Amino acid sequence: MYSNNSANPNQPQNPFLSQKEDEIDLKVLLFNYLQYWQWIAIAMFLGVLVAFLFNRYSTPIYKVESSVLVEDDEPSLGMDLFESGGFPGIGGKSNIENEIGILKSYTLAEESVAELNLNVEYFREEFLRKPRLYNNLPILVTVDWSTRQVVGGLYRLEVLDDSSFELTIEEDGFSVFNPKDPYYKSQIEDFQLPRSIFSFGEEIKGDQFAFTVNQISSLPGDVLFFRLVDTPSLALKYRDELAVAPTNKQSAILSLSLETANRRLGEDYINKLMEMYLNRELKEKNRASESTVRFIDEQLSGISDSLRFSENRLQEYRTQNKIFNLSEEGSVVFERLNELEKERSTTELSLKYYQTLRDYLNSNQTGDLVAPSIIGVTDPLLNSLVETLSELQAEQVRLSTNFTDQTPAVRENLTRIDNTKRALQENVNSAIGNTQNTLSDLNNQIRAAEANINSLPETERNLIGIQRKFTINENIYIYLLQKKAEAEITKAANMPKNSILDSAKSGQLPIAPKKSLNLLIGMILGFIVPIGFITVKDFLNTKIEDPKELENQLKVPLIGMIGRNNSEDAIPVLNNPRSTVTESFRSLRADMSYLSPNRNNLAILFTSSISGEGKTFVSINVASVYALMGKKVILLGLDLRKPKIADDFNLPNEKGMSTCLSSDLHWREAVKPTGYKNFDVLLSGPIPPNPAELLLQEKFGKIINEIKEAYDVVIFDCPPVGLVSETKELFSFSDINFFVFRQAYSMKGNTQILNNLVEKGGVSKMYAILNDVHVDKGYGYGYGYGYGYGYSNNSYGYHEEVQLPWWKRALRRK
Repeated sequence: MYSNNSANPNQPQNPFLSQKEDEIDLKVLLFNYLQYWQWIAIAMFLGVLVAFLFNRYSTPIYKVESSVLVEDDEPSLGMDLFESGGFPGIGGKSNIENEIGILKSYTLAEESVAELNLNVEYFREEFLRKPRLYNNLPILVTVDWSTRQVVGGLYRLEVLDDSSFELTIEEDGFSVFNPKDPYYKSQIEDFQLPRSIFSFGEEIKGDQFAFTVNQISSLPGDVLFFRLVDTPSLALKYRDELAVAPTNKQSAILSLSLETANRRLGEDYINKLMEMYLNRELKEKNRASESTVRFIDEQLSGISDSLRFSENRLQEYRTQNKIFNLSEEGSVVFERLNELEKERSTTELSLKYYQTLRDYLNSNQTGDLVAPSIIGVTDPLLNSLVETLSELQAEQVRLSTNFTDQTPAVRENLTRIDNTKRALQENVNSAIGNTQNTLSDLNNQIRAAEANINSLPETERNLIGIQRKFTINENIYIYLLQKKAEAEITKAANMPKNSILDSAKSGQLPIAPKKSLNLLIGMILGFIVPIGFITVKDFLNTKIEDPKELENQLKVPLIGMIGRNNSEDAIPVLNNPRSTVTESFRSLRADMSYLSPNRNNLAILFTSSISGEGKTFVSINVASVYALMGKKVILLGLDLRKPKIADDFNLPNEKGMSTCLSSDLHWREAVKPTGYKNFDVLLSGPIPPNPAELLLQEKFGKIINEIKEAYDVVIFDCPPVGLVSETKELFSFSDINFFVFRQAYSMKGNTQILNNLVEKGGVSKMYAILNDVHVDKGYGYGYGYGYGYGYSNNSYGYHEEVQLPWWKRALRRK
């Protein structure tokens, strides 16, 4: 009942009591929320209802998945030598991250979207949503993408009859797509169609748009929607929505997934994306063969003319000189020269390839590398370096499409290209020198063999010379044709190293909305929102609500709490003695025997910070509770500015304390009986012009002393100490002083007024009372105020039983 401020600070605290206080706080907090249980229940119901409607009318989202197996390339011959020589990244192993980057690249998405022709999105109207149409379209919109087009906004199409329709703008947000600058669109404000009624098959054309709507299976009255979307925007959209990740850290299997509202569309897109991915890989593999074929075709175009010319000369010489075969000696010399010439031709072709490769490296070109093995160069190290450089350059093109030059992956790949080029240049320079030496040796051997021809007849010598040129050109031509055939066979035999494990499949159940989770979230939000609102409201509340909080702010004990008087009767102690309010006043009377023991006469003062806090109500009922126990009690109305006691007792206020202080009227003549036994009242009297000066007269002190001798209990009903000054002078006449606060009415800052009275004003025997405590907020627990108890309505009890709601009775049982 008493405040902790009056306890001995040196006394050890009881852990059980501390635990009990925490329990009381939690119960008070729970009661504070439970008084709004109807609103919380309504909010939770609304939260669940909103979640149900969201589940019912939101568009289901499905997850489409597929998988790709990424095969690792076998290391090329000689790669271990270069890796050990300090050239990083010249191996043949595929990088999973690179393959993920390829699958999520803008270029691949753009190719896939273009193949599927997804530039027109169709929708139908349903309640609260517009699901997208993909197959079995009722109309078909054809767009001329070679001209400027207005894209982005939503058109509404209503079919009027079999040949006409009405076209309007449903949603704005249009922008102009220019095919000459496809990656930058300009916004357009207030886009309007030339008219609203059109015919099917008619071109709808304007300065910045041109499209045609064709009838397929729509019926009169059908309402459809469509949107034009340019390919770059679609590619960016699908690239961002596609998720690619390895199935696990050690796996070379990539999982592709896409969340979409249209399952068939998602499956078609992922399947097309994987198809374009494998085609792209196949094109990369065919690049070397195509470059080789082009190189050989260039050589063939020059040698074919020489072969035709030498063949004609040979035929003409044989016809004119009637010589068709060489002699035995001439055949030997010819065969020897033929072998040397063939070897020299092959060497010259290799030298030409090396020189072309050197020029390629010096000019920093990219792409179109011819494989050395196709030309006949059998150096394994050179073949490996050319193959590696080609792969690294292709990788650089892929990375540059998706990343900037400052990206670590791009910079690392550039370093690998530079290292490979340096190694290749050294190898090519060495090969050129060796080839030139071999060619010089072959020329010496040919000159030596040609010397043996001089011993032959002139006709035979000329025949050998002509036949030599023909044979040389023929051998080179046949050799190039053979290499071209090999390159074409290689191209035809190329297959992507990666493969599709699973085609795109959609789950049977949607992944969104998550119905159970949404219902739970709706219920939780419906609970949290009102709880949060109540918490914020209480946090911003400047009125006194919690007795515990009041007790902690005061420098004096909180001696008691008076419950809310639900009746209009101002004196429940006398008129309703079994009420819970009466019991709280009895409890206060019992406590005052401890506050001022061994006193036969008692003077009690009641004041407050402002008017309306219930000090007069408390004064009257404290006086009444003493009168009930047989004490002779008088209630003094000292609030000369705003008297209220006369109205509560239905008494005229024509004379009272102000009359006694301002005239010769004796105070006994001004005392009036209240109509209740042992209970008199001295009203405040007419409102004087100088109430403060009247109460400060010596005459007032004499009157108070006489009254104390005549009565057992004297109750002072004083004006609010926070508003007037004379109350501070009245504390000297009382034995016990009470400062009345009112729950949900008194300001929290008013506690400082009471603290200043004690600390700076030197007022002693000061205590606090909290009036008008709301039972429904549960603040009565542990503060000497409860709900009352009794046996039954038709038997006896201590005071009147209060019927509580079910949730309050349940908490009390706990």
